[in-house]
Amino acid sequence: MIDWAEARAKCQPKPGETLRQKQSRAALMHAYLVLWANEQGYEVTQGDAFRDPRVHGEYGTRSSYSAAESLHKLRLAKDLNLFKGGQYQTTTEAHRPLGNFWRSLSPDAEWGGEGTRNDANHYSVGHDGNW
Repeated sequence: MIDWAEARAKCQPKPGETLRQKQSRAALMHAYLVLWANEQGYEVTQGDAFRDPRVHGEYGTRSSYSAAESLHKLRLAKDLNLFKGGQYQTTTEAHRPLGNFWRSLSPDAEWGGEGTRNDANHYSVGHDGNW
């Protein structure tokens, strides 16, 4: 069993954290999210993670369906496909337990199901005011 208090402590931003360090922290946070979801009886598959600039444009440039400042381009976001009882879950409400857990990991954890975002399978670490 994972000590979730210890896990949350490892997910806290560090003063002077570089983008590369934040990317590593985001990867750890995504791993914890998948493990927690599994403990709760969910299954997940990987959705969008890194968005290659050769296809989607450099960070700050839009050349596909991806937002110009998508955190997927910085390796700070991942979309997860959620299953419960073998059934694919697409609603914000189905993702809410994962979103709440995700937000509990770190003060800069952002969930796409908040407010009017309408992107419930999106889990990111905020950067420069983006989610």
